[in-house]
Formats: sequence, structure tokens, C-alpha cells
Amino acid sequence: MTEEIVTGRDVTIRFDGHRCIHSRMCVLGHPEVFVPNVKGEWIHPDAARAEAVMHVALSCPSGAIRVSRNDGAATSDTPPLVNTVRIRENGPLAIEAELQFRGDPQATPRATLCRCGHSAHKPFCDGAHVAAGFTATGEPAAKEFATLEVRNGPLNVQPLANGPLMVTGNLEIVSGTGRTLDKVKKTFLCRCGHSANKPYCDGSHKTAGFVAD
Repeated sequence: MTEEIVTGRDVTIRFDGHRCIHSRMCVLGHPEVFVPNVKGEWIHPDAARAEAVMHVALSCPSGAIRVSRNDGAATSDTPPLVNTVRIRENGPLAIEAELQFRGDPQATPRATLCRCGHSAHKPFCDGAHVAAGFTATGEPAAKEFATLEVRNGPLNVQPLANGPLMVTGNLEIVSGTGRTLDKVKKTFLCRCGHSANKPYCDGSHKTAGFVAD
């Protein structure tokens, strides 16, 4: 699906179906703006206040929804003050950072990345973990860590061929309930679904025969 762009009176909404993981925060939070289960037009940017529409984009974990004010006053694409990756229970890695993929800066600071190994849209999650019955805690044990001198800045995600996600840059690893688990400048995150040390890679992709670009 190509990106849909809908311009209203005050805001412009961009929707990228390739990144959507159907968290449904949009259709549950503002069903008058994002109308579910209809044919044809389903995005109506003028059906709510600009601030409310912006809040939806900021709450979208996958970055599928992006919103900018037409007067240039605000955008949901502003990088956060703290780069984080949240470990979703039995689900993906939700990143919010000044994101780069393979060194290429991303328009949106949010993305959900597959960690079950089954997504057809790797490195992005497509919800395949549900049908696959993937199980992995969102509350792994915390490590001892040093405070980062800088908590934001560029974060480069490099999917290694048939291997993990190599993440370089200032990053705080956070549990699903918000506990800080680790603070790193470089780490390797499992994306094959087989590591016994999730969310970190332990080399299990080799014996599992994991294949991904």
C-alpha cells in the first residue's frame, strides 16, 4: 500500500499501511477522524481539533500515522528527547528515536520492529506474532548500566543479513511497564525469535536457520 495523504483545514495526515500494526489507537481514540470498516474515504482530518489529531499520531507506536499542522507550527515527526525501545509483551520492539535505517534518516521517529521472525515486512512488525503464537516477556531482568551523557541523537538500526538488529547510538531499553532495563550505545537485538536472552541476540539465529535480508 502506498502512503495516503489527506489534507484538511488545519492538519495534513499521512498514513503508511506498510508500517501499520493495527494497534487501533487511532480508530478507538478518534473514530470520527479514522473511521473503521468503511469503503472509500476513511480519514477525516477536520472531524476533530488539530491538537487531538496530533495526539493520535504521537500515540501511534508504528509511525504509520504522521500529522503536521498546515501552518508549520507543529509536526509529529519531531524526534524525542530520549531515545527508547520498549519491549512489548509477546510482541515487537517499539522504538522512538531520531531513527535511521541502514544509515538512512527516517521521516518518522517511531517504528515497531519484528522480534518473532515471522513478519513479511521485516524489519517492521506486521502482526504475524499473533498467528505464530510468539511468546516473549515484556519484563526481562534489568542489567547494571551507566548513565548516558547524551540521551538522544541519531540512532542507526542495521538489520544484519540472517541475523539480529545492530543498533548504534544512545538508547534506553525499557520494559512494557516502563522500567529502564539497560542504557547502551551499541547493542544487538534478536529478531529471529529464538534467543534465550531476549531482547538481546545470543546467536540462536544460526542454529535456527533464520533467513532475512
